[in-house]
Amino acid sequence: MGIDVLRKRIDLLDDVLLRVFNERARIALEIGRIKKELELPVFDPGREKRIFSRMKADNPGPLGDEAVVRLFERVIDESRSLERIRSEEEES
Repeated sequence: MGIDVLRKRIDLLDDVLLRVFNERARIALEIGRIKKELELPVFDPGREKRIFSRMKADNPGPLGDEAVVRLFERVIDESRSLERIRSEEEES
């Protein structure tokens, strides 16, 4: 398989990741709205720990577990930031 074909496959996967990241963000915003109504904190370290544990347990590779955790830390951090920004906008 040539490099152009492989790059096209990566482009298609990037398109899927973009849709998935944005869908995850939409759901996180809804969770943030519910947390606000219930007066729960945005940051839930127990939940994040469970996500990381599950991702490591389900990781087939070739990415190592620590790489997977770093990726999910970033995704979760962006979701948390989005929740806070949305909450601040609604308070204004």
